Order: sequence, then structure tokens, then C-alpha cells
Amino acid sequence: MGRARKRKKDPHSYQERSYRLLSQSGLVSSRVQLMETDLLIMAKTGVEDPALALVTEVRAAIEGYISSHPDFLHSLVPLADDPGAPEIIRTMLAAGRRAGVGPMAAVAGAVAEYTGRGLERLGHREIMVENGGDIYVRKHGECTIAIYAGESPLSGRVGIRLQPEQMPCGVCTSSAAIGHSLSLGASDAAVVAAPETAFADALATRLGNEVREGTGGLNRALAMVKDMEGVTGAVLIAGEKLGAWGALQLVKVDVQKTP
Repeated sequence: MGRARKRKKDPHSYQERSYRLLSQSGLVSSRVQLMETDLLIMAKTGVEDPALALVTEVRAAIEGYISSHPDFLHSLVPLADDPGAPEIIRTMLAAGRRAGVGPMAAVAGAVAEYTGRGLERLGHREIMVENGGDIYVRKHGECTIAIYAGESPLSGRVGIRLQPEQMPCGVCTSSAAIGHSLSLGASDAAVVAAPETAFADALATRLGNEVREGTGGLNRALAMVKDMEGVTGAVLIAGEKLGAWGALQLVKVDVQKTP
């Protein structure tokens, strides 16, 4: 399942990516891999087997749709709804239209939320699912998520602290400095928190695309997010600069990489 996406993703290892999820005492880490999908899941117990079944199911739906609708994979612009498509496809189509990007910009967030909600239906009440920097989270207490921003001096030094009433939600990151996918912007990290993880993923792509070098574009990019409905907040990091908007509590963290 390829990605024609206006974004770049964190290529780092599972161990390094796990540093995004801070202060999650009492939760057990599980890793689920299938083709390009590589999930870090935190729950009260190990969830490898049911999570793998959910990932297999959702990937089959997406890959099956792409096989008959190649424009879904390659489009960098929003596509119309398809009432006959699987639910996950319609979710991604809707997210792309709301954010003004192609539907595959929502794929990682959509898979994370699909997996998380599926595990909740199986009785897991506290779940965090990270899919390459896009996170679906539901916890009973507050939750801190560190922001990884490539070579920026702010990388691993700033976190978002979510309160229970803000969950479940998605916290998704796009970057022009990390990964191998196409990005049209110049941010080290564009982070969006929203109740719908697929939309947070798509909007993070759009937000990152709005940042241009030499234009002082953080405030201009964040102004775009302010006009969007269903957004909890957003954070932009470009070099030593940081901009934020919305109902998000930013906190100082100190995340060191594993040697």
C-alpha cells in the first residue's frame, strides 16, 4: 500500500518512536507490523493478536479499494465521496475534503484510530496507538506526548499534555524534514490534535504545507487552522521557532534518543 502523500513521516526505529509517549505508567507496549504498517500500541495488556487482525482487515479494505480506484492512492487533491466504499475509505475521503488534501494524507491516522477503536470494542478501556507519528489516544488520566521535530533544537523538548476530557483524540504530525514522502512545506513538525484522528492526520499535512521558508509563515499557517471546525489545537516547529493555537497545554520535556 503505497503513499502518494504531501507529507513526510518519521523513519526512525520503534524504540526511538516510543519516546513520543511519555508518562504512560501501567500500560504495556505491543508492536504490530504488517507490510508498511508498524504500530506501537499501549494498553493494560498485550494486544498483538487482536491488533494484527484489525490491521489485516483495514489494510485489505484500503488495498482492495485502491486496486479499483488508483486515483485514491495518487491524488494530492480532495476527492468526492463514494457512498458504496468501505467505511474506512469514506472516512479518509471526508478527512481529505475537510483539510483540502488527497485522501491518502489521512491513511496513517485512519489506521491508528480504526485499530484503537477496534480494541476498545474488545474491552480495552485505555488505548494508545501510534502509527509512524500519528497517534490515537484514549486514557482515563492526563497524557503527555512529546513532539519529535527532526534536527530542530526544540525536538524532544516540547510536549502536548492532554486532559481526560479531550480524549479520545488524534495527535498527528507532518514534517518536511523527516521521511521520504513528498512534502510541500518547510516545517520540522506540524502537529494537529483533533477528536477525529484521520482528520488530524490530513490537517497536519495541510498545515505543514502552508509553512514556507523566508515568509514568517508560522502565524499565517496557523491562521488557516483557526478557520477549521473540529480542531482541538495545533503546534508548528520550524528550526528554533514555535507557534501554537488552540486548547493545548504545552509542557517542557526532555527526551533523549537511545544510543
